[in-house]
Amino acid sequence: MRLATAEPFSSPLMLSTRLVYELGDPNSTLRATTDRNGPSVIVYAGGEVDACNEHAWRRLLDEAAAGVAAPGPLVIDVSGLDFMGCCAFAALAEEAERCRGRGVELRLVSHDPMVARVVKACGLTPMLPMYPTVDAALAA
Repeated sequence: MRLATAEPFSSPLMLSTRLVYELGDPNSTLRATTDRNGPSVIVYAGGEVDACNEHAWRRLLDEAAAGVAAPGPLVIDVSGLDFMGCCAFAALAEEAERCRGRGVELRLVSHDPMVARVVKACGLTPMLPMYPTVDAALAA
């Protein structure tokens, strides 16, 4: 007799009104959606992260991380980003350290070789493990 297993529950993660307003601003170059998958949270980022919207990027990472229940990972899919300034990588590394302190691993999703190159060149590989897809990051 085989038992049926259910797929992990997936639902949107509610973000603060302030962050939703910032991301929804027609002048914003950063777009993002979030999903909860069991104890994990997934952020799908698009557009650009630079000094002009670094505060919104940091708030997004912080609010998403707060929604993760350890040991679930925080998965950040940057495949939709056209540009990531140095501040984007710094914020990811800082959030990864905070997550690690709570027993949560931040996992980065990108198929862009330039993202992998920057992560490696900055010595962030141990803090920001990279995966080619969200499914791979969740399964790791």
